[in-house]
Amino acid sequence: MKKIYQVAGHRFSVVMPDSHLAWGEMTPYEPFLVENDNDLAFSIEMVDALPDTSGKHKITVSCEAPDAPRIVLYDWNGIWLMEIAPTSEAPMRVCLLVDKAFKKAQFRVLGSLRFSIGTVMMLMFAFSTAQKSTLLMHSSVTVKDGKGYLFLGKSGTGKSTHSRLWIGNIPGCELLNDDNPVLRVMDDGEVRVYGSPWSGKTPCYRNLDYPVGAIVNLKQAKANTIRQLSLVEAYAAMYVSFSGYRFIKEMADGLHATNERIVTSVPCFGLDCLPNAEAAWLCYNNVSK
Repeated sequence: MKKIYQVAGHRFSVVMPDSHLAWGEMTPYEPFLVENDNDLAFSIEMVDALPDTSGKHKITVSCEAPDAPRIVLYDWNGIWLMEIAPTSEAPMRVCLLVDKAFKKAQFRVLGSLRFSIGTVMMLMFAFSTAQKSTLLMHSSVTVKDGKGYLFLGKSGTGKSTHSRLWIGNIPGCELLNDDNPVLRVMDDGEVRVYGSPWSGKTPCYRNLDYPVGAIVNLKQAKANTIRQLSLVEAYAAMYVSFSGYRFIKEMADGLHATNERIVTSVPCFGLDCLPNAEAAWLCYNNVSK
């Protein structure tokens, strides 16, 4: 069975056996189903077996924290091989073979279907759109008065908490995505934020998009203060908040160009805050001007 999805204007196809249990993990993708399969960003197929890759050459290992996914990237016969585990110490759960342009891939699931499907789709989306003025972010996004406000920060900083504080205290706020929204710079230069099928532990899979009102980098503090960031500070805050391999030149160039266009177009702020309503109001009153 083949299905087509569209996220942030980018279409991709997924092929899996008709009756496979993996389709049961595709519920978050249903709002993004489309019929048109023209101009696909990538295509991916589930397979029962992959070829012998014993001649693989390790390129890099990425794991942001002990409880974050571990991704080992290899070069094998001129294509990429990715072996992925849910944590730094867990065994490999999924293998992905993909061409160097991240356009066509095959994957084999060895463990959790939910983890495997979500991780494979996010990686393929992020890497295949990196040169298309698109960034897959690690962020929580709240919508207010027709604009999206992105909250960035290290894991555990309180991005989701801050979104909940806006929603619980500021009338008219709603959640767009709680973990992996998509930023895209449009042809006319407008920066828009899109919902996605990936929202972390919060089931919020909304096929909606809004112009970006502001980007806010959060830090925990003993008092609530806010200031607008310089371009260099904004670039740095964004740089650690989107997905992509910086050592692949073409991908890095695309990510850099998109980041630069965003931080020169959208106001970016630094919020040192407590997890309270006063922080939400301070933030809102400053970034919504």
